[in-house]
Amino acid sequence: MADTMGILGRKLGMTRIFAGDGAAVAVTVIEAGPCPVTQVKTEGTDGYNAIQIAFGDIKEKNVSKPMRGHFAKAGTGLYRHTREIRLAEAPEQQAGQELTVEMFTPGDVVKVTAKSIGKGYQGRMRRWNFAGSKDTHGCEKVHRNNGSVGNNTFPGHVIKGRKMAGHWGNETVTEQGLLIVGVRPEDNVILVRGSVPGPKNGLVLVRKQ
Repeated sequence: MADTMGILGRKLGMTRIFAGDGAAVAVTVIEAGPCPVTQVKTEGTDGYNAIQIAFGDIKEKNVSKPMRGHFAKAGTGLYRHTREIRLAEAPEQQAGQELTVEMFTPGDVVKVTAKSIGKGYQGRMRRWNFAGSKDTHGCEKVHRNNGSVGNNTFPGHVIKGRKMAGHWGNETVTEQGLLIVGVRPEDNVILVRGSVPGPKNGLVLVRKQ
């Protein structure tokens, strides 16, 4: 599935800025790039069009030998993260070329992909926003319990996909329709209105929408 050009970055946290009319705007600060292109794929050689970009410095001792050769072939340094972005058309970029925040301008609409914050094991009320049972009239011991999950079936079983207690969060999430309100090339920083998935210092992928 083809996608749009993007850049890897690190979520620094949230703050606020003031618009021209004096309104306070909550923004997420993302340190994005510079991201070197470490591999270029084309439909003729690989069956699809894509580029691979890298982000995050890392010590040589923490990089596997195959990845050292991969980065050396691209003529770049060593990096902690790599991501592939599929494209509809043959990529214009070449291996070794750097992508920076200058690819964005204020007013651009983007989508941000990241791992959501893990919440651990949670019950159905918190995980799925279930209402629960009444707190009175004999229900005080079961008001947060699952209740019946499969007795109205034949043969009796729990239907696949039933919303139940379990691990919540720590999933790849894409937030769409986010507006870029500021770009600071000197700091490799972009300001995105509102919140984006993931914890502070978490890896994010910002793509044009």
